[in-house]
Amino acid sequence: MSPSPPPATSPKRPRPSAAALPPVREGIVVLPLLCLGVLEVALGEISSVPVLITLGAAVLPLPWRRTHPGPAGLAVAAALLNFLLRPELLLTVSLAGIAGLYALARRRAAHPVVVAGGAVAGALLVHGGHLVTGVYDTGPGGSALRAGAVLSSFAEPVVLSAVIVATVSAADAVRGREDARREREAARLRFTELERRGAVVAERAAIARELHDIVAHSVSVIAVRAESATYTTPGLSPEARDGFRQIAETARSTMTELRGLLLVLREEGERTEGAESGRSGATAGRRAPQPGLDALGELLETHRSAGGRVELRTAGVRPALSSSLELAVYRTVQEALTNARRHAPGCSVRVDVDYGEERVALRITDDGPGPPRRAERAGHGLIGMRERAALLGGRLRHGRDGGTGGFLIEAELPRRGTA
Repeated sequence: MSPSPPPATSPKRPRPSAAALPPVREGIVVLPLLCLGVLEVALGEISSVPVLITLGAAVLPLPWRRTHPGPAGLAVAAALLNFLLRPELLLTVSLAGIAGLYALARRRAAHPVVVAGGAVAGALLVHGGHLVTGVYDTGPGGSALRAGAVLSSFAEPVVLSAVIVATVSAADAVRGREDARREREAARLRFTELERRGAVVAERAAIARELHDIVAHSVSVIAVRAESATYTTPGLSPEARDGFRQIAETARSTMTELRGLLLVLREEGERTEGAESGRSGATAGRRAPQPGLDALGELLETHRSAGGRVELRTAGVRPALSSSLELAVYRTVQEALTNARRHAPGCSVRVDVDYGEERVALRITDDGPGPPRRAERAGHGLIGMRERAALLGGRLRHGRDGGTGGFLIEAELPRRGTA
């Protein structure tokens, strides 16, 4: 039982990803950081223009950190420079630098080792600048190794390096999980496609079994009954015996073509052109060749033997054509003759085949009753002919023949047409 369809609901608008958020919305997220920076400046009574410029350069580019790696790198550089000029703005500068560094590593602007190494090098330069400018009191000797504040002064690069490595590692881990999730989704889609193809192959096999169990059995019964009738029915005239033999031969030919169709249905999903060309002779011998242009003469003789009249005319030089194109021409003529015998028995049929440089033109006319009665009685045959022409990249039309008033079928099939 197929699952019931889900209840109709209004479509939900897709939620934009974080990388696609516009700068305005990201600016709202950064707004608390700006307020924190203003508060730190006010409490620290900071009026240095370079410090205020670097503070703004560290915070203001953050709205674009998820869409462009450049602003994120500018935020990290400005945060380090601000910390070099004024180490008191720890909270705002630290948060801005961490946000920019996280964005750089998350977007893989460079290899995580390169990002972390560059940030650590910048932190070491900042620490060296602090030592040179005397930010840390190293005592009267002036040597950091003998100073009592040695631990507090050298704790700065250690803490900065640890924060940088932790931030880059976290961003790289998140990026790795996202990549793994995308790979799982792609693998799921590939598996779904394989399942769908498997279902198509299974359905082809089911159709092949049904054709074999129903159609093939019935056709084989026809062949046996027609051939045995020539021996079991007394008093048959030579014409009747010949008719029974033709019925048996037609049934056997149909069985051969049906076996080829069943084999195609079963192997369509797993057969490739290379495998097809490399099949052994024993396998090739089991499959009868599909009829082509060489079999048109036999087809016309079969039509004549059934009481029909048909004339074949060709124009141009017959080139080497693909088997699919020859089969399309053969099946179109076959279906046209079948329709003529069915809907206009006794009519004359003319088949014109024009071999052009780029296409094969086919024109089939008869002098029987034309449309609309013939068109109304036409069934799957005309539809099949149109579909076969379309698969080869050509076209087919049918209708009234202006010259004879009968039925007309015209087809143009490109010589290099492919399904």
